[in-house]
Amino acid sequence: MSLLDDAVNRRRTFAIISHPDAGKTTLTEKLLLFGGAIQAAGAVKARGEQRRARSDWMKVERERGISVASSVMTYDFKDRTFNLLDTPGHEDFSEDTYRTLTAVDSAVMVIDAAKGIEEQTRKLFEVCRLRDVPIVTFINKMDREARDPFELLDEIEQTLALDVCPASWPIGMGRNFLGCYDLFHDKLVLMDRADRAHVSDTVAVCEGLEDPQIDSLLPDWAHEGLREQVEMARGLCPAFDLESYREGHLTPVFFGSAINNFGVRELLEGLASLAPSPRAQPSKDREIQPCEKKVSGFIFKIQANMDPKHRDRIAFLRLCSGHFKRGMKLKHVRSGKLVNMHNPVLFLAQDRELAEEAFPGDIIGVPNHGNLRIGDALTEGEEIHFTGIPSFAPELMQRARPEDPMRAKHLGRALQQLAEEGAARVFKPLMEANWIVGVVGALQFDVLADRIRTEYGIPVHFESTALYTARWVTAEDSHELKKFTDSNQAALAEDHDADPVFLARNAWHLDRAVEDFPNIKFHKTKEQVF
Repeated sequence: MSLLDDAVNRRRTFAIISHPDAGKTTLTEKLLLFGGAIQAAGAVKARGEQRRARSDWMKVERERGISVASSVMTYDFKDRTFNLLDTPGHEDFSEDTYRTLTAVDSAVMVIDAAKGIEEQTRKLFEVCRLRDVPIVTFINKMDREARDPFELLDEIEQTLALDVCPASWPIGMGRNFLGCYDLFHDKLVLMDRADRAHVSDTVAVCEGLEDPQIDSLLPDWAHEGLREQVEMARGLCPAFDLESYREGHLTPVFFGSAINNFGVRELLEGLASLAPSPRAQPSKDREIQPCEKKVSGFIFKIQANMDPKHRDRIAFLRLCSGHFKRGMKLKHVRSGKLVNMHNPVLFLAQDRELAEEAFPGDIIGVPNHGNLRIGDALTEGEEIHFTGIPSFAPELMQRARPEDPMRAKHLGRALQQLAEEGAARVFKPLMEANWIVGVVGALQFDVLADRIRTEYGIPVHFESTALYTARWVTAEDSHELKKFTDSNQAALAEDHDADPVFLARNAWHLDRAVEDFPNIKFHKTKEQVF
């Protein structure tokens, strides 16, 4: 087996998706703990921030206690290299999550054992389904009062139209939660509540459910109920089918308690053995196979000011094929120019190190001076146009105004940088001086104001507008497009790529424009294909 084949087979690139408060950030930290990337839970945080995880590095995240940016963490476990992409849990930041899901090969869906499937979980699952992303389910918080496991499995099956196969079975819940029976390996795993900061759990080696050792290790109510429930689960649920899982039709379900480190090892081992290695990536021209010798990749995210001291911008590149080495020159397909890869980096959230080499599935950071955009392809020469990385029309729009009118130009530059990140849509009206900022959820305005103030030193106000929605406009005939733009100057703007956008005041305004100009296409989504 070649070095490239071996490296591809060892890699697992996955995202964690969940509703806010399901325990995603805690699980992320515990995966890093088990992977040896950190030595103790809490060791990576300041003493006064015991509840903030490694992945939430942005100032606004620490202040509000939510994840609003995707971060990347690379670590090794059992001869596998894991690239974990943590995504925002809050629904107002779902677009960042959507783009992140274009860069992974599988996902872990975290569900709160007391609440089951929640709205944001369902939405993110649908995004995974669109891309046939295989999903492993982790039912978290079994150390609290929880719903019946059969009820939870049934809800996953019915709500998501997904076959379920329990990989482990919980023994009790809440204060009586003792651990799980590992159905895939026929062993008993007991929980040790003593030390949450370090890795420890007790595995009792037993020869199947009938082993009398189980009777001595568990109280009567537990071992009797366990045997009965496992028998029922095996009778009601389909046996695990690797092909069905990798096609996105079946999910293995693990139970646990991330805060107590319990079930995390089994989840990681499940990902190591079951999750797919880097998959082929779609492009306009052909499918790009990971074991192709020539390097290729696409930008799925841009983050400004990860290092506030250096006012930097980092483009996140998902490698799709080839053996990448530092110092390579890659073609920037959109511009046709060569990019020198002198200082590519690997991530552990905000920390980073120089990437001397990388392989398909890896995420590397490329220092960016405004040349790279979301959706851009970098290749060893081939004209590849990766598909499926969208920008969505905003649902809420406000006017941005600096407190100090003399800083209007500085605000414009800050907004354009944030637009290049994909943090918001930014429109410059043709007939007005102020910028219009469009977002998916209202919380984004607060986060943007906070970031512009802290990262760029510009206090900014967002003010309401009478705008209803935005649509990107295109036409096959350039004369038709000019006729449309000449007739609608007051309702037109340009986005940060200088592409024309129609800003509608209400539904009637949009419908009228569509009716009056049948040869103009009004797009809700602008797909980044370069």
